[in-house]
Amino acid sequence: MQNRVLLVEDDEELRELLARYLSNQGFDVREAANGRDGLALALGQDCDIVVLDIMLPDMNGLEVLRSLRSETHLPVVLLTARGDETDRIVGFEVGADDYIPKPCNPRELVARLQALLRRIAWDQKSEVNGTREYGDLRLETANRRIYQNGEPLELTATEYEVLQVLLAHAGSVVRKTDLMQWALGRRLEAYDRTLDMHISNLRKKLGNDDPPRIETVRGLGYSYRVPL
Repeated sequence: MQNRVLLVEDDEELRELLARYLSNQGFDVREAANGRDGLALALGQDCDIVVLDIMLPDMNGLEVLRSLRSETHLPVVLLTARGDETDRIVGFEVGADDYIPKPCNPRELVARLQALLRRIAWDQKSEVNGTREYGDLRLETANRRIYQNGEPLELTATEYEVLQVLLAHAGSVVRKTDLMQWALGRRLEAYDRTLDMHISNLRKKLGNDDPPRIETVRGLGYSYRVPL
């Protein structure tokens, strides 16, 4: 079965180029030239993953993402202006799973999409009825949800991946290079703050404990501390 990708991009030339490349790589591509049409298609559950440009003519990509996150955990990869770190930070805060700067390499886009979809599919296949508890958190692998004190945490697909890896190694240090590979499916590159942004978002959603339950181990990585 082909993975369905929704490509929301107002630049017609770029959209056609990416759509053609994605189709050649086995994706079933849906297209939208503006945010409102893209949002409608995404909410209509007509896709498995979304590639979303931030700069759109009607409602911008961040508005689309906010609306999506109020209704769905559909994985979203943002297309951002190269060098614009503010857009990337806000995108992760709103709920993006990953980003690629424009102009983007179609091959890299395909690799990112495949890695994200593989992680989701693998989790859905493994430990179908698995439930684990870590203090006030309960991990349910069957529906890819994590609950805190019985209430579901509203996590993006990537935040879920990061947190479940840390929970699986609770009390131990997970190196940043390993966490990047296991949770995001790619190597840690110099100056790439993607993982740091996801950790920051998770800390906020978990309640900003003091000391933080996700601890930074300088020069190594991160460790999850199960609250007493």
